[in-house]
Amino acid sequence: MASVVMTSLPQFNGLKPQTPTLSPVKNLVTVPMRRRGQGALGARCDFIGSPTNLIMITATSLMLFAGRFGLAPSANRKATAGLKLEARDSGLQTGDPAGFTLADTLACGTVGHIIGVGVVLGLKNIGAL
Repeated sequence: MASVVMTSLPQFNGLKPQTPTLSPVKNLVTVPMRRRGQGALGARCDFIGSPTNLIMITATSLMLFAGRFGLAPSANRKATAGLKLEARDSGLQTGDPAGFTLADTLACGTVGHIIGVGVVLGLKNIGAL
């Protein structure tokens, strides 16, 4: 029996591998693949009013609001060691009266998305979403 197993395994002798001679498979039955679950990141966002979508919109909007109205650091307001915001000239051109730049928009939107993803995955983990 051991010799049958050894002859069916591919062998390598020198520079050319020898292909084993296998008998054709008879009565092969294919089983359709089933989806076992949604995986680790299976949060669903089916429509505009879904809980996941509302969380992401709220987190991103709050972060953009905080950056625009001076509650978070931005290109024109840096944070000191005591976490106080002080005005400075960044040299960036903007048409916004508060000095909110494109870099601020991208940074605050990114941080808002990070917070939103954390909330969604946290709620998904405890089973509340």
